[in-house]
Amino acid sequence: MTTSFKDRHQAGEMLARKLQAYADRSDVVVLGLPRGGVPVAYEVARTLRVPLDVFVVRKLGLPHHEEFAMGAIASGGARVLNQDVVRQFGIRSEDVDAVIAMEQQELERRERAYRGGVPFAGVHDRVAILVDDGIATGASMSVAVAAVRREQPAKIVVAAPVASPDASRLLRRVADECVSVLEPPHFYSVGAWYLDFAATTDDEVRELLIRSRSPSRDGAPALATM
Repeated sequence: MTTSFKDRHQAGEMLARKLQAYADRSDVVVLGLPRGGVPVAYEVARTLRVPLDVFVVRKLGLPHHEEFAMGAIASGGARVLNQDVVRQFGIRSEDVDAVIAMEQQELERRERAYRGGVPFAGVHDRVAILVDDGIATGASMSVAVAAVRREQPAKIVVAAPVASPDASRLLRRVADECVSVLEPPHFYSVGAWYLDFAATTDDEVRELLIRSRSPSRDGAPALATM
């Protein structure tokens, strides 16, 4: 296996080439899933010359095994819980509630930190392009799609530089379109397809969102507001 992307910014540039049909359209907004999806989404929005915003999704990890997801929550109150996983691991309802409460606090903290008072761009009657740096299971992205669907967009496009075949099949059932640069049969993990997969910080997310709000010489779009 060879690494396909230098970093998230290069991955975003490559992904944008697959999304050229949405360039220069006033009815399109790119929504990055923090943290790692935001650098990718920034390059997509910059290249397509459309607005960028952030859409927060939090994985619900199993108690004492946080790396394994039993579901996810997202901005707007959407929630997906994998009851098969909950039953398989014998997770009590009160433990599920505790994990949800903890992740809800973090979700709200991130929304405050990232936006800095700037309202959500809004997706009603618009094409919403949901972007992450990679999609392994599709659980978090499924929640994002469900939450965005509540806002009655004209279309939901799920986009990522790399996605597992199983995740792509899942997301094609809930989104209107799924776009990826790579869909390797042997997926391994998202980070396996990047040379630089260093964690994206809150400060980096804020900086990219601030940069996207002011048009610059490289054509970065201004963030649309409601």
